[in-house]
Amino acid sequence: MVPPVRALGAANVNGVRAATAKGMLDWLAATDADVICLQEVRARPDELPAAFVELLDAHGWHLRMAPSETMKGRNGVAVLSRAEPEAVRIGFGDPTTDLDGRYLEVDLPGGLTAASLYLPKGVAGTDKQDAKDAFCKTFGDHLRTAFDRCAATGREMVVAGDWNIAPTERDLRNWRNNQRNSGFLPYEREWFAGLLAHGWADVVRDLHPDTDGPYSWWTYRGRAFDNDVGWRIDHLLTTPGIAAAATGAVVQRAPSHDTRWSDHAPVVVRLGAAG
Repeated sequence: MVPPVRALGAANVNGVRAATAKGMLDWLAATDADVICLQEVRARPDELPAAFVELLDAHGWHLRMAPSETMKGRNGVAVLSRAEPEAVRIGFGDPTTDLDGRYLEVDLPGGLTAASLYLPKGVAGTDKQDAKDAFCKTFGDHLRTAFDRCAATGREMVVAGDWNIAPTERDLRNWRNNQRNSGFLPYEREWFAGLLAHGWADVVRDLHPDTDGPYSWWTYRGRAFDNDVGWRIDHLLTTPGIAAAATGAVVQRAPSHDTRWSDHAPVVVRLGAAG
């Protein structure tokens, strides 16, 4: 059964305090999504901007957070939901990463689990890449187990966020020059493809099968945003029931460089069954 939601979203806010000051609240006030997964919140609950908290209260949002306990002012994920969560889980049972503010699962009424992910960045040939690879190995095991559990129980799940992997050549503008760079390494793309082979659906790509992009991240350097020289690294992977109900997916790109409130743009998937 498809959960009773109109739309699901993901947004790497690049610091909720900075994003609030740059205009994020206008976007949040206007969205009709019922669930939004946030990444790089970079704040603890007592550090959230008052204007952000007031908007959540005014619009009936429930907030659950997993701030980083290991790197103050870094990482941090959260889930915003219109419905009050029934259960919350931080991390996925990996003691080396569960306190890093990279993964949060929320069980919602109607049989939906929403997970917010901030997968580590890497630098090829360095310890940072080794850490990313180790995270992916353990996290991949978790996702396969979670998918099988959903299949057995009839529950639906979305894992939404900043995956820091562009799965195919269509997912970054300059793919030829990035084949040896983290985020587009062949084995990273194989890892992502393995999740799809297990049954997870990359909903945005499924709805835009022949499109270059739609990109969701652009460096602040140069004129990357103006020229749409971006990467599609913000993904919503879902169980089959959600994928079958998805009728639209859009990257809500800012109208101009100077109106951006993050180096990422929100990604929203609409579910037709919920109207």
